[in-house]
Amino acid sequence: MTTDEIRELLRIFNESGVAELELQRGEDRLRIRRAPQNFDYAIPTPPPAAAPQSMAGPAAYPHNPGPSATTAAAGVARAPELEQESGQVLVRSPIVGTFYEAPAPGAAPFVRVGDAVEPGQVLCIIESMKLMNEIEAEVAGIVASKLVENGRPVEYGEALFAIRPR
Repeated sequence: MTTDEIRELLRIFNESGVAELELQRGEDRLRIRRAPQNFDYAIPTPPPAAAPQSMAGPAAYPHNPGPSATTAAAGVARAPELEQESGQVLVRSPIVGTFYEAPAPGAAPFVRVGDAVEPGQVLCIIESMKLMNEIEAEVAGIVASKLVENGRPVEYGEALFAIRPR
């Protein structure tokens, strides 16, 4: 495929409503996919008794639809403070991907703030490279806070939940 042919395919793709285009000609293969649309989400903030003021992390910025280096770094940097000050255990993302609180769209979340959890209980799913990875609780306790909004990209090591151990 020539550069001009690829440019023409891109022009046609952009003018159409197609979400994804894949073309193979001999050994050459081209895949074009539209980026997902970002939406602003408003996340209700928990009362101060449930979340100390020092817990400003990614969830404290509801008008930011995606992670930025600043907010992700702030969340990771403040996470040890949260653990030391409150005795809560943070559940961190073991991979880069997209956070989902439920097994399917429209389904009930795996856990809610205030729910009791046991070791091995599924808390959420992180989708990475079209694979759904279940994230499980490592300690028994109560979910003190959810630190990430549904459908938001997460970074490796980013805090997802705070659990108050029993």
